[in-house]
Parts: sequence; C-alpha cells; structure tokens
Amino acid sequence: MVEDTRTAQTGQVRVPMAALLDAPAPSLRDQVAAQLRHALIAGDFAPGEVLSAPSLAAEFGVSATPVREAMLDLANEGHVSPIRYKGYRVTEVSVATRRQVLQLRSLIEIPLMVDVARTGITAEMTRRSTELAEQTIQAAAEGDLVRFIGLDMELHLGLLAVAGNDIAVRHVRSLRAMTRLTGLKDLAAKNQLTDTAREHHQIVEAAQSRDAVLMQEIMTRHLGHVTGVWAGQQEITG
Repeated sequence: MVEDTRTAQTGQVRVPMAALLDAPAPSLRDQVAAQLRHALIAGDFAPGEVLSAPSLAAEFGVSATPVREAMLDLANEGHVSPIRYKGYRVTEVSVATRRQVLQLRSLIEIPLMVDVARTGITAEMTRRSTELAEQTIQAAAEGDLVRFIGLDMELHLGLLAVAGNDIAVRHVRSLRAMTRLTGLKDLAAKNQLTDTAREHHQIVEAAQSRDAVLMQEIMTRHLGHVTGVWAGQQEITG
C-alpha cells in the first residue's frame, strides 16, 4: 500500500517517491489514481477545483506522465472533467447521488456480509482484518484521512470478497469511489472519527463469531455514516 501523509490539519499530499516506486504492484499509474480517488472521497479537493498534473506530480514526487494517465482514468470514471490546456475540474456529487449510492451499497453489502457471518472467516482472515481495523483507528486518530479511506476500503472489500461474489466486489468498489465523505475532517479535528472507526472491530468480530444478527445491525449502522456524520450530517439514533 502506498504511504500517504495527507492529514486533516495540513490537507497536503506528501507521498515519498520511494514509497511509490518500491511496491512491485500495482503500477505507478494505478497507485497515483488510487491515492487521488481516496483524496476525492475524503473531500480534499473541492467540487469545481481545477487539478494540474504537473502540480500534483510535484506533490507526489513523480513525473507528470503517470499523473496524467491517472487523471484520464478518473475522468473516465466521472470524478473529474478535462479542461483544455488547464487540467481537470473536480466534479460535484449531489446529495441525491450519495443517497442512491448508499441505497445500492446497502442492497449489496449488508446481505452478503450477513452471509459471510453465517459461514465465518478463517483465522488468517481474522488476523489480517483485525490488523486493518486497528490501523483504521490509528489513521483516524492521526487525522490521516487518505490512509483511513484506503484502509477502510481494503478491510471492507477483503471481507466482502469472502462471500465469493466478484461482481459484487467490483460494483461496491466503484460505488465507494462515488462517495464524498466531507465530514471526516471535522470528525478528525474533534477526535471523534475513531468512534466510528472502532466499529470495524465489531464487523470483524461478527464475522469471526458467525453472528449474523450482529453483522446485520453493525453493517446497517456503519453504512449509515456514509450519508450521516461522515458526510457532515446529523444521524437519527434510537
């Protein structure tokens, strides 16, 4: 995984070139694209903001070529739109779109994760998932939102893959990229992001203990944060 030190306090990307180049896979283009997706999800780039490949390349410490290639990928996915001779403008994700994304994610993820809980997970998957869950708490505590998003995605997609539905995993990965969690910065600044991050341990526990009822409950609550506190909105509890 590419190390990223963007924080809620600075909002800047500082990815050492060595960290990008040392990993044998994925490609540099894919690594840059992943980091930019995570930054978009975290709300580090505002809707309408124009991104320049040379400027981003300087922040990443790489040449402009893989950044331009990554921006083309993001444009094809609808995250940015090209502006001739200037760069790429960040597209806005409407509230209605966010709600639709949550609805689809709920329809896919919750029943499949309940299936995962019914069958259980291996000791190795439990170990790895617990490790990722702890790392999300650490990233949340440090305000490292891009890393938090990356770890969160790795944890959830890894557990979802246990259900054996590769198509569902691909669709959820795509839907997650359409999310904008603009409330993360405020939660991190108030030291409250760790509260929701700790739910990851409950998800892992539900899978390990084969508790389908707990999985249904925790996944419903956890996904609710996507249009709730993670998006800067109040949540109705009780």
